[in-house]
Amino acid sequence: MAITADAGYFSETNLMLFEDALLNPFVATKRMKHGEVLPPLRGRPPNDMTPKERMIRKLSTKRGQEIYSKRKSTVEPVFGQIKQARGLRQFSLRGYQNVSAEWQIWCLSHNLLKLYRNGGPF
Repeated sequence: MAITADAGYFSETNLMLFEDALLNPFVATKRMKHGEVLPPLRGRPPNDMTPKERMIRKLSTKRGQEIYSKRKSTVEPVFGQIKQARGLRQFSLRGYQNVSAEWQIWCLSHNLLKLYRNGGPF
């Protein structure tokens, strides 16, 4: 199963953890400008590449670009909508369980609003 993550999650340790969990990671190695695309690469990779160089190469393939580009249309817009449009800049509560419950309420209200605006199943 392919998994995508932004540059904040890139580390050799995380790559090993993903692979140990039988996940196929596609993790950005650096911040990229909006719309920036890596030039596609072809041919066999050299054997002496570092994990970071291998990930850069993996993201430069057509398949890598296709998988990573889906990230923009799946997860990222939701966080942007909750932060920007709904105004969540910090949590009101403290503690893991309280913040988790507050986050669930934010997500629930976000989803209900989406259903309402789109005519929902009601």
